[in-house]
Amino acid sequence: MMMTMGFKMNKSMLEKEVKFYITNLDTLKDRLLAVGAVQLRSRTREINYRFDTPDGQLSASGRALRLRQDIQAIMTFKGATSMEEGVRVRPEFEVIVDDLNRARAILEGLGYGLTVSYEKWRAVYQYNGLEITLDEMPYGNFTEIEGADTNAIQTTARILALDWDARIQGSYIELFDRFKKKRDLNLDALTFSAFASIAVSWQDLGVKPADTPAFL
Repeated sequence: MMMTMGFKMNKSMLEKEVKFYITNLDTLKDRLLAVGAVQLRSRTREINYRFDTPDGQLSASGRALRLRQDIQAIMTFKGATSMEEGVRVRPEFEVIVDDLNRARAILEGLGYGLTVSYEKWRAVYQYNGLEITLDEMPYGNFTEIEGADTNAIQTTARILALDWDARIQGSYIELFDRFKKKRDLNLDALTFSAFASIAVSWQDLGVKPADTPAFL
């Protein structure tokens, strides 16, 4: 298996991002286009696989090891998270792999095991030097604003009429774990099929909408 080594193009190795819960993605999409955002990728299904050591060393230290399949297969390592003016900051390194299953075999051969799989539908836009995603998760809809400039992230959130105080500190997996604990559910996959018969509110996730009527 060949691995194509390389970092995210046009991005810092430090991931800086904020995440918001969104009640109406169509309205946010319209607002993005109205301010001149450019679509980088149309709505695409992603499947993600998280790995860890048997004793959970990566998770315990705030690190993450992931394989993702969308229009290509990517292996990602994320370091521990810190906060910078309300924005999540963490080291992030990615390589493209030509065969996701073989990449998984390598990780498992090194002693890492699959801990959770999750999927989403994601569209990607670019605006103000930032990458903005529209994410459809099995438990709700979200947007992420990511880039190298913390001030630009906050300014862009304001331009998009998002309530800065409603930003979410946790990852999608952390929200998943929070929801399972709240509902006392035994789920090992964050997939649309697993949530087909489960109703989820933003209160269940411990978040609040960033695009409430006051901000539309």
